[in-house]
Amino acid sequence: MSDTAVLLIDCPDRKGLVASVASLLYRYGANIVHADQHQDHEAGLFFMRVEWALDGFDLAAFGAEFQTMAAGLSMHWQLHSMSDAPRVAIFVSQYLHCLVDLLHRQQAGELLCSIPVIVSNHTDAEPLARFYGVEFLHIPVSRDTRQQAEEEQLRRLSKAGIDLVVLARYMQILSPEFVRQYPARIINVHHSFLPAFIGARPYHAAFHRGVKLIGATSHYVTAALDDGPIIEQDVVRISHRDQVEDLIKKGRDMEKSVLSRAVAWHLEHRILCYGNKTVVFD
Repeated sequence: MSDTAVLLIDCPDRKGLVASVASLLYRYGANIVHADQHQDHEAGLFFMRVEWALDGFDLAAFGAEFQTMAAGLSMHWQLHSMSDAPRVAIFVSQYLHCLVDLLHRQQAGELLCSIPVIVSNHTDAEPLARFYGVEFLHIPVSRDTRQQAEEEQLRRLSKAGIDLVVLARYMQILSPEFVRQYPARIINVHHSFLPAFIGARPYHAAFHRGVKLIGATSHYVTAALDDGPIIEQDVVRISHRDQVEDLIKKGRDMEKSVLSRAVAWHLEHRILCYGNKTVVFD
């Protein structure tokens, strides 16, 4: 884990914002290692991400003083230490390719987190969880037991101290009550280039529509199905020769890469949401 801190800011745009932040960091002796910013001129909003080394830096004192400055500038802000590894729960059903990819990347050090639990409504992923030494929770879901299942899921997530939920081809719709417990902290991968072909069978819909490109999308989950702020997307070309099975096969690699990038950017505190959009910093 990197011994750095990250400050994320969004606020009404005005002159001098960069100078104000940089001056305060300079006064505390910060060695800035990366900085990026964005202005949405139509919305009149300013966004910024700053990362700096923590060697000899008083993060608590800086946070207290920055809070006063932020209030005067109407800033929404987040301050994170990159050495604090978020705790991630992965939800999965029977398609395991995204789960395999996430577990491998986390073990290889590409994802800055711990994965203490895998939750599934099927048992297919249990041997994989056992291989990686991750607790596996089999919580069946049916139309009649959905509420009780979600209550059990939330209880176990709270007990595990989960910071982020990743839906790695979890083929169940989460209730608005569940989503409210993790605002902008549930990431889903949808096997379509949203907003096209929402719902459960997008490859079949794409095949019947005769499209020439298929895609995959990672987004934050909201109460509206497949309508949350988009984090990352990718596409691959197909042709009239491809059948549904070919679309599914070609889509799997996209699903894995799109989801892993979105999760990595969230863990590295590179994403800010506003409205139904995201800013993803370099």
